[in-house]
Amino acid sequence: MSSPEGRVVVRGTGSGFVQEIVAGGHPLMSDEPVTSGGADTGPTPYDLLLAALGSCASMTAALYARRKGWPLESVTVRLAHSRVHAEDCANCETKEGMLDRIDLVVELDGPLTPEQRARLLEITEKCPVHKTLQSEIQIVSRLGDGA
Repeated sequence: MSSPEGRVVVRGTGSGFVQEIVAGGHPLMSDEPVTSGGADTGPTPYDLLLAALGSCASMTAALYARRKGWPLESVTVRLAHSRVHAEDCANCETKEGMLDRIDLVVELDGPLTPEQRARLLEITEKCPVHKTLQSEIQIVSRLGDGA
């Protein structure tokens, strides 16, 4: 199984949750924890989603700091996904049911000023994956020609 750059191929069997993933030629695995009926051989789909967001945020902050010549030494992004009641979300348009919530904490190492730290946090919110997750997303599904 291979995939050209910019494409992802995911393949699993009908008997379990383990998924073989090839993203831009890089092999990955995904699974569910044993407590959910999986074999815990890889990150869950939500773990992969958080990894995409966290890596994009980190890369974007580092790129911005390099362009500005700021002394950023490293970026650590910690993320967690949860479901919350819409009525508990003051900043959300939806007021009924449950909402997905991602908590994202950015740790910036290096002799940065408070202003530089604040700006880098703002910049992480402008990463392409962050923008995608906050936009209206259209997913077009169809059956393939595979056997």
